[in-house]
This record gives sequence, structure tokens and C-alpha cells, in this order.
Amino acid sequence: MVTPCPPTPARKNGFSYLGLLYIIALIGLSAATTVQLGGIAQRRQVEDELIFVGLQYKQAIRAYFEAAPNGTTATAPSRLEDLLRDPRFPGAKRHLRKLYEDPLTGQMDWCLIKTEDGRGILGIYSPSQETPIRVDHFPDEVFHFKGKTSYAQWVFVYGVVCTDSGCEITRAQLDPRCGNQPVP
Repeated sequence: MVTPCPPTPARKNGFSYLGLLYIIALIGLSAATTVQLGGIAQRRQVEDELIFVGLQYKQAIRAYFEAAPNGTTATAPSRLEDLLRDPRFPGAKRHLRKLYEDPLTGQMDWCLIKTEDGRGILGIYSPSQETPIRVDHFPDEVFHFKGKTSYAQWVFVYGVVCTDSGCEITRAQLDPRCGNQPVP
């Protein structure tokens, strides 16, 4: 005949319960850390995309300047759409394949940097006031991004002198729709 096991004390059952709660807490903490690291990786990818898109616009504006028809002075495009089809030429002259959305906002809400007379576009910047993750080790074309505290300070501009302390842009050149955000 088999003898029954003695009943386990309630004290051991409580200890197992606390151990289970501890394991669940560790799993939750691990999951939260993984989600946070995934968010940082995604943000870095968006920053890389912003740099790519901004440089595309900068190169297109430079190409627009350099493609001035014979006998005319170089001018800046009056609107971003002019980069898709240059109105100075009778045929289709393109400097940009498509108009890109701001990767940070997901919209076509670029802030524009205008010429001194306000008729042409020299560059773009994002209206985002978020703090960038990347603060150093930028490509040579955007070395002046080092140490900037918001994405709105990442300006992609052609024909303006840029140094380590920023680009020589006056407040009058900044887009009034963007509230003349600080762009050193």
C-alpha cells in the first residue's frame, strides 16, 4: 500500500508565488529595455534618412544654380517644385527625382531658408524641436551639425558659409511659418 505524502506547509506555497512574481518582473524589465533600445535604433535610422534627404535637396539646389541657361545669371529656385522640373528650360530639366517628406514629421512641412531678397530657396530644415541622438561624427557635408540641440538646427543649405559654430543665416532668411526657430 502506498502511503500519502504529508501536506506541504502553506509557507512553501507563498515562497513559490513570490519567486514567480520576481521572474515576471524581470521579464517585464527585460521587455521594456528591449523596446527602448528598439526605439533608439529606429530614431537613429530616421536621423540617417533626414541627412540623406537633406543632402538630396542641397545637391538639387546646387544643380539648379549651376544649370543656369547661357547668358543668364544663376538664380535659386522659387519653390521646391522647381527642382522637379526647371521652369527656365523648355524641356524637362530635373534636379530632383521627387519631393521628399520630412522623415521626422512624415509630412511635406519643410521650413525654407530663403535668399536675402526672399525670392529664392537656398535650403531646408525640419520644424522638429526634438533633441537629436547623434551629436558628433557627421559626414563632411554636414560637419556643422556637431553639438546642435534640435533637429531644427540641422540646416541643409547651399551658397552659405558654414563653420563649426553654424551657418551664416539671418533671421530674415528663415521661414516665418516655422516661427523663426533658432538656427545658429
